[in-house]
Amino acid sequence: MNTTRWFYTQLWHIAPFFIRRYLKKRGAKAPAYLEHWGERFGSAQKNPVQQPVWVHAVSVGETRAAGPLIRELRSYFPDAPLLLTQMTPTGRAAAEALYPDAQCRYLPYDKPEWVRRFLQEHRPRFGILMETEIWPNLMHGCAEENVPLFLANARLSEKSQNGYLKVRRLVEPAMQTLRGCYAQTAADAERLHLIGASNVHVCGNTKYDITPTGDMHELAATFRSRIGSRAVTVCASTREYKGVDEAELLLQAWRAYHGDALLVIVPRHPERFQTAYDTAVRLGFKTQKRSDNEAIAADTRVWIGDSMGEMMAYYLAADVAFVGGSLVDTGCQNLIEPVACGVPTLFGPSTYNFAAAARGAVEAGAAKQVFSAQEWQYTAAQWLADAETRNRYAACAEAFVGKHRGASRRMAERIAETVQEI
Repeated sequence: MNTTRWFYTQLWHIAPFFIRRYLKKRGAKAPAYLEHWGERFGSAQKNPVQQPVWVHAVSVGETRAAGPLIRELRSYFPDAPLLLTQMTPTGRAAAEALYPDAQCRYLPYDKPEWVRRFLQEHRPRFGILMETEIWPNLMHGCAEENVPLFLANARLSEKSQNGYLKVRRLVEPAMQTLRGCYAQTAADAERLHLIGASNVHVCGNTKYDITPTGDMHELAATFRSRIGSRAVTVCASTREYKGVDEAELLLQAWRAYHGDALLVIVPRHPERFQTAYDTAVRLGFKTQKRSDNEAIAADTRVWIGDSMGEMMAYYLAADVAFVGGSLVDTGCQNLIEPVACGVPTLFGPSTYNFAAAARGAVEAGAAKQVFSAQEWQYTAAQWLADAETRNRYAACAEAFVGKHRGASRRMAERIAETVQEI
């Protein structure tokens, strides 16, 4: 153990105190953060699943992205149980809904003895970290316990690369324990290599392999029956960042719209549901919530999507979509989902989490970037009034997504080959 990792490990003797304070603060707004604490802090698990295929996905987006890869892996390991770990309550809830046959739990924080207990309890056949999860003690622990570990659907922004390079003596040895690193793009692969990853392969993005399920189509039909014949524009996964509420920016801009379309706001986090509703009412909109399960009145102008795990249904019910986390500087939420649903899609200037997808979608004519809430409102209003334009974007979206499918299969093939060789 080098000096840097030793110092990092020592910090885990004091970090739990501050983490507990943070979780209590989050729990004041989102009570789910107060549940299952023992799992986070190394407590023994009751009836831990044995020798599973283990997939770690931090939150909702990563859990959804893991879906196509898990489907492919099950064809190679049909008899292996499934263990899913997360770090957020919304991610855990998504995993439990998507995989009722899996064991779902929080991954313990990166204290060596907690990591060791987790690995010895479950004895995973192998592990997969989705996207950008670097926990040095966990990664070294997997190597020590002979658990092959992979980084899949891996992405790394230039900003994150620069941050990791500042602690290269900690990160580089951890990255070198990976049995495979499967990057979304060539640029991601180069950045991952610079922070220490070897055996890096460009496989694409599993999010292009996500397709709406039958129950999402059924729910979308239910939504449309409640809405009626009106046009719909969905603003999905809106965020709050540094005191700026993206939903409020959109609602303020929507006051300039004088057509009959329904605006649907779906906040990214459950604790923002009521805030979005209150903001819409304060700005003078007749507003309803999805949770009231009632038909939408003819004079209702805003519908708050206060539900989790239903984003595909909102997109399927939409005529135009806007992807949140992009007007505020949080890097954009998953813009591939609405494009994959064939919905004409808009997003804002902040796209570092989906830089390649954003650039590619715009170049393919499958989506458009706007740079303010006012420009979003103007463009959305134009599209809502122009079916020909919407149809053109939908056709380009289908071609764009089709061109990028197959990443999950490529990753699963490489993982299976590596595991079977061990």
